[in-house]
Amino acid sequence: MTRRLAFINEKGGVGKTTLAVNTAAFLALKRRARVLLVDLDTQGHAAKTLGVDVRGGGPTIFDLLVKPGVTPDDVTRPTALDNLWLIPSWKALAEFPTEAASDPARHERLATRLAPIDGHYDFIVFDAPPSYGLVTTNVLLAAEEVVVPVATTYLALDGCAELVATVERLAQTHDRPKLRVTTLVPTLYRKTQLADEVVAKLREHFGAKVTEPVALNVAIDEAQSHGKTIWEHAPWSRGAAMLQHVCERIERAR
Repeated sequence: MTRRLAFINEKGGVGKTTLAVNTAAFLALKRRARVLLVDLDTQGHAAKTLGVDVRGGGPTIFDLLVKPGVTPDDVTRPTALDNLWLIPSWKALAEFPTEAASDPARHERLATRLAPIDGHYDFIVFDAPPSYGLVTTNVLLAAEEVVVPVATTYLALDGCAELVATVERLAQTHDRPKLRVTTLVPTLYRKTQLADEVVAKLREHFGAKVTEPVALNVAIDEAQSHGKTIWEHAPWSRGAAMLQHVCERIERAR
């Protein structure tokens, strides 16, 4: 049975792609699981983080979503890591809402198009766009487990509460009883009173779903700049230790 994990936050710059890519790589490298990473962000940062160049063309998630006859295998690319495959994204995905506007089942198109590979992978990891819209709804309805990175800032608490409510509403209105938020990850953490108050508030409301915070870390940033995961670039670093803790929590949160 394939586990489907969606990494979602309606605000960019909170470490969503970093968490999605490194979690996918952790499962592939350290757990020897077969993992498919699906990028749904028009910036294509998941591919860039893995050192995959999507600017030179080739099929992307947009082709799978809008072109008849295109299969998941047609748009899936290998990565440099064993057991990890990628469906990349690029600018064309911005046209998906227009292309799918007349389809009454447009909210479930991603789930439908990925249905043929159910069971082929141990995990499918979705990197959602940093805004709420049709693409994000597709991600949620194709997933079952939702991971929410939450910046340790005051206003981020409101956004987190709204996102959790959205997931609960979609689960009910689209009859997805397995869809739920399983993990919340405090990110961009610095040892300040405000950051500690934000983490405490998250734990007050969500309890054991909240992981230890992920602090700002040079090794993680360096890894991305080299098109590598933390496990390739600096596996013994503090950044790797922080991310491994989060990945293990996500793995156990089913």
